[in-house]
Amino acid sequence: MTEQRAQETVNEREKAAREAFLQGYNCAQAIMVAFQDVIGIEPETALRLASSFGGGMGRMREVCGSVSGIFMVAGLLYGYSDSKEKDGKRALYAIVQELAARYRAEAGSIICRELLGMAGVAEADNTDPEPGERTPEYYRKRPCEVKIGLAARILDEYMQEHPPGNGDKR
Repeated sequence: MTEQRAQETVNEREKAAREAFLQGYNCAQAIMVAFQDVIGIEPETALRLASSFGGGMGRMREVCGSVSGIFMVAGLLYGYSDSKEKDGKRALYAIVQELAARYRAEAGSIICRELLGMAGVAEADNTDPEPGERTPEYYRKRPCEVKIGLAARILDEYMQEHPPGNGDKR
């Protein structure tokens, strides 16, 4: 793939993830939408799998849903299925740690409440399960759309550097 085509793919995935969020999908689901063409599972299954990870895992404001989303996609693309496959497990954990480090380097954190500027709020105040109404004000006051695009870009760049399925388990 040419460098120009690789950049176009990154931009397409970032755009798709951001648009999915603006359509009402949570952060993790938006990532699954953007990578649907490569993850190898039915769209409904992917969306259901990711549905628990919105709002930093069930709105607990823990690990950002978009970060959880790229970890899920990485598992589908680079993961292992044999419980005794120690090398595969080590390799996947290294990939997850690298993706987290890249995200943290650009966003400052992988923790939802920190990304939302809620770091000083008591944990109990962060866990209302009621999802926010998706209004123009909701989108205006949250960095989520940008953070989701960032996560999609980071994973797509990683995939360009380490194409899945080529035996590169690190």
